[in-house]
Amino acid sequence: MRNRGVEDGLEEFAEFYQTSRDGCLRAVYASVGDRLLAEELVAEAYARAWASWRKVSRHPAPPAWVVRTALNTHVSWWRRRRREVSWESRGSTDTPLPTTQAASSVDEQVLAAVRSLPLRQREVIALRVFLDLDTETTARTLAIAPGTVTAHLSRAIAALRDRLASSVEEETRSR
Repeated sequence: MRNRGVEDGLEEFAEFYQTSRDGCLRAVYASVGDRLLAEELVAEAYARAWASWRKVSRHPAPPAWVVRTALNTHVSWWRRRRREVSWESRGSTDTPLPTTQAASSVDEQVLAAVRSLPLRQREVIALRVFLDLDTETTARTLAIAPGTVTAHLSRAIAALRDRLASSVEEETRSR
């Protein structure tokens, strides 16, 4: 016996996943700076979204819910890992992990500039620019005031403009 409500929810969720996955992945990737980690975080966030689909489907911006959940998961994972000590790494220097290939739709210089921003500015850029959310929805998603969103966005854009303009000038001089 099939449950009609579950099938309808599955179709609705599948459509939501198809239409929002790339934008959510770009937003999380811009914030965390590691493609593989971003994919894991987004997959975990979508699994949680499916588990709570009735609640998430009524959210004013379900993609923002997914991005926020992914970023919160990242913080939780980071907190858990910072307390762990690997026996292999004791007494040795940590070697940095190789960087992953950037998403083809976003310029690597832009992503590097976004990654250099403070966390809250990265989150605002991810939600406002990559997901194209309005100020009110971004504020609700990040649990901050709309004026704070505007201030972070303004500072982030100014910092990005300065970094990207200086890198273009350096390229021009080196030629």
